Amino acid sequence: MSVSPPPSRMGAQGPARTGQAPVPAAAEPPGTTTGSPNGARTATRSQRMTLVFGFAAAVLFSLWLFSAILTPFVLAAVIAYFLDPPTTRLTRTGLPRGFAALLLLLLLLTFLTVAGLLLYPLLLSQIGVLAARLPAYIATIGAKVRDAMQSVEEQLGPEVVGSQLREIAVAQVGAVLSYLGGSTARFVGGSLQIFSVFTLLVVTPVCAFYLLRDWPFMIARIESWLPRRSAAVLRRLALDTDRVLSAWLRGQLICCAILAAFYAVALSAIGLELGLLIGLLAGVLSFIPYVGSITGFGAAILLAIGQWGTGNGVLLVVLVFAFGQFVEGYVIYPLLLGDRVELHAVWVIFALFAGGVAFGFLGVLLAVPMAAAIGVVARYWLRRYLASPLYLDPPRTGT
Repeated sequence: MSVSPPPSRMGAQGPARTGQAPVPAAAEPPGTTTGSPNGARTATRSQRMTLVFGFAAAVLFSLWLFSAILTPFVLAAVIAYFLDPPTTRLTRTGLPRGFAALLLLLLLLTFLTVAGLLLYPLLLSQIGVLAARLPAYIATIGAKVRDAMQSVEEQLGPEVVGSQLREIAVAQVGAVLSYLGGSTARFVGGSLQIFSVFTLLVVTPVCAFYLLRDWPFMIARIESWLPRRSAAVLRRLALDTDRVLSAWLRGQLICCAILAAFYAVALSAIGLELGLLIGLLAGVLSFIPYVGSITGFGAAILLAIGQWGTGNGVLLVVLVFAFGQFVEGYVIYPLLLGDRVELHAVWVIFALFAGGVAFGFLGVLLAVPMAAAIGVVARYWLRRYLASPLYLDPPRTGT
């Protein structure tokens, strides 16, 4: 996916499929409504505001009403969005768009199937190791915490750190580790059952195929519905949103894949028993800026203490994550993103959490696109404000 939007997206009239009538271009000059029943020539400000807020309210109400069934359709739209640029490039070589869409979807499904068949037994074995070794890990980490609290007690005196406080700390550490281990196992097992077999294998691919095949026609049709007065502005905002969104998502997904592979291989290479599981989780959670690396680092440190009980193993884990962060910050992000992405990490984190709270997994899927669109609109209005008399009007001086 290129950073610049391909011709088949907003801003370009893609070729209609064979047998479909081309989308008619607007014939009226901007600001006219010739042929309306009441003979009105221009729309009032209240009519425009009613249209905007009514459309926004209808979208939000539809998301709330149909949130339970929208996930496979949103996933299909995401797949079509990502595969539209390569599909367009294939159509330029002479392939029919339907055949190109089917070919790319089959390649994607084949890749996901092979990856699932390879990773599923490995993840199950890692979960088994976690369940079997978790009590020993808790005991080892508890002993280390008890020794550390005892040394602190010797340094500060029993009046500062008593035996009861030491035992409470040890018990809390054990409870936290038990909760994290059980949550990890439930998360990995539950994430494999988020979608039913029917939804995963039938609904999403079929919808993705039809959306991908008809993508240029749908974009052209949507463009023909834009109000003529604001069509140029809306088209420019859509282009900016597509540029920001495609660059950020592409960079984040590639970064997640690289980090997941690196952490899984590196942690397994140093001998961490659950290195594959921790590495994959750290890579996947890296989609949320800083969350994946912090979570993976903390979990790997605790597991290293529980497994080895020495500082050497902990040092190896620290070196692995330090190298991973160096590569992420100074190699991956500058090469993949540079300064083209205008989504701040805090804004992305807030959008993901807000979307998850509002609409669950569907909200997480829609969080980044909505954050990108809101950011583009906010920057547009900020530019208008900075060029308006509200900002430029100098203060009045008394006479």
